[in-house]
Amino acid sequence: MLAAKFATRTACHRHWVRLSSTAAAPSSYKVVVIGGGAGGLAVSSTLSKQLGKNEVAVVEPSTIHYQQPLFTFVGGGLKSFEETYRPTSEVIAPEAQWINQAAAQIDPDSNTITLADGTKVAYEYLVVAAGIELDFAGIKGLKSAIGKNGVASNYSPQYVQKTFEFLQNVREGNALFTMPATPVKCAGAPQKIAYLAEELFREKGIRDKVDVNYYTALGKIFAIDKYANAMNEVARSRDISVNLFHDLVEVDGAAKKATFKVLGSSPQAGETVTVPYEFLHVTPPMKPFDFIKNSAISNAAGFVDVDKGTLQHTKYPNIYSIGDCSSLPTSKTAAAAAAQSSVLKHNLLNQIRGTNAPAAEYNGYTSCPLVTGKNKLVLAEFSGYTGAPHETFFFDQAKEHAFSYWVTAEALPAIYWRSMLKGTWDGPGTIRKFTNPISAN
Repeated sequence: MLAAKFATRTACHRHWVRLSSTAAAPSSYKVVVIGGGAGGLAVSSTLSKQLGKNEVAVVEPSTIHYQQPLFTFVGGGLKSFEETYRPTSEVIAPEAQWINQAAAQIDPDSNTITLADGTKVAYEYLVVAAGIELDFAGIKGLKSAIGKNGVASNYSPQYVQKTFEFLQNVREGNALFTMPATPVKCAGAPQKIAYLAEELFREKGIRDKVDVNYYTALGKIFAIDKYANAMNEVARSRDISVNLFHDLVEVDGAAKKATFKVLGSSPQAGETVTVPYEFLHVTPPMKPFDFIKNSAISNAAGFVDVDKGTLQHTKYPNIYSIGDCSSLPTSKTAAAAAAQSSVLKHNLLNQIRGTNAPAAEYNGYTSCPLVTGKNKLVLAEFSGYTGAPHETFFFDQAKEHAFSYWVTAEALPAIYWRSMLKGTWDGPGTIRKFTNPISAN
């Protein structure tokens, strides 16, 4: 108890020190980074060391930084929630200036952003790494049902612990797991928790009383055929029903019923299907933040409009974007952000320094570790641009493997805290020639 109180006081002191410096922060910076998530910190940590103290500002409203890839393990009862977060003050580079507010407006023509309190901050270069917004209000009845009525979501720190709590309470009936039609971050997470839940039901001896159903608004269980074939086989072998082109549109928490709209071109398209549930894991629709969507830097879909190779804005050359808020046509994952960060930093620093070095090009690399049970995982690595696998190891990563589980559950979290957020992890590209030397990747 005393140790916990001391740790809390120490963290609060560090947080106060960082905030007190923010109060006297200058209003103009060489580089402003909007977003203190994985991508934003990977970029700002390196840039602030290269450019010097207080040349780089990070605009981030949250005082807590979450390692979101661990949320699936928390929801499945395999990790504690406490392993997923640290104070933001501890993960922002000391050379960077933390502006503890949300961005409210971007004016690329005047090179300024407006903060939530109305303050304007000027920049010479802007990096937008704001992430993507969870839209719980996008499904009728969800906001009033989630966190109770057997409804949970691994996508939110507010509800992720409810997942395992509610799963433990299941005795019989339907367990439903959903994937929306919108772009989402970590598109494998909606099905991962279905596999962990199915394993839990088997361990409890109630599998014959519980129907496990995966509902996805998409036409495939996974975008890349190699891994789609593997996941279809996992689902088939474990009697998990996969329902394609089914988009969750309403949740009736009191009655414990979920309503899906049938998409696609089948005769049933446009109809709705209502299913009773005992447990419901919802992946909420996601959308760009309004301050991006309503600005001149967005494309028609509301994402920051950047060149898919250089990550530089298509109209404003002093603006770059990384991660979930960008228009890059690849899966939105932390692995993608790591690879993108290397390209962005190279190109932006070249521009700042006026060098003529060739531009770095992002190849669409991303990764989705598909956990299927305790010590079992399919490690999908591929280019979102070409669909070609980019596997790091010498074995077939489409097969469930204990080593892949260890990499994801133990090695990558350590790399995240110790290297990625410090700007020194650009993904596995540099080690692949040693770990998979005969691959055609």
